[in-house]
Amino acid sequence: MITRRTVLAVGLLLTLGAVASMLFSRFGEKADPTSILKPDNRQVVARGAELYADHCAACHGANLEGESNWRIRKNTGRLPAPPHDASGHTWHHPDTVLLQLTKLGPSAIVGGGYESDMPAYEGLLSDEEIVAVLSFIKSRWPEDVRRRHDELNRAQLEQR
Repeated sequence: MITRRTVLAVGLLLTLGAVASMLFSRFGEKADPTSILKPDNRQVVARGAELYADHCAACHGANLEGESNWRIRKNTGRLPAPPHDASGHTWHHPDTVLLQLTKLGPSAIVGGGYESDMPAYEGLLSDEEIVAVLSFIKSRWPEDVRRRHDELNRAQLEQR
């Protein structure tokens, strides 16, 4: 005989299962409290790929390759757009720095009258969209580079 208590227990288990499933599908990437980026979240990365194509690829390349001779200043004195793949230096910066560089632009971060062709994306892209773009970029790095980048994030967190 099924009692009221059994029905309530089954209902509670089904509800908990539904909530857990919803949370996993929404936040299914590996949880890392030191990371802002979500390179393992397929939805975030897919959105980031679209935004990258629309806002970044013209300068940084469709395959994250950057402009040629990116370490040599142009006639304007500005540096070409660097690659965002493993050959560049993007992964040398923790998530918080990458977010601020993208949001505020290199000129605001570097200071001292530094000039860059890269605009600030504040007001054009939301923080979530910037995270999506950066997550797409990180998703394309080899696993060893991603691990080293994760270590930068952990080290920055420990310094706080």
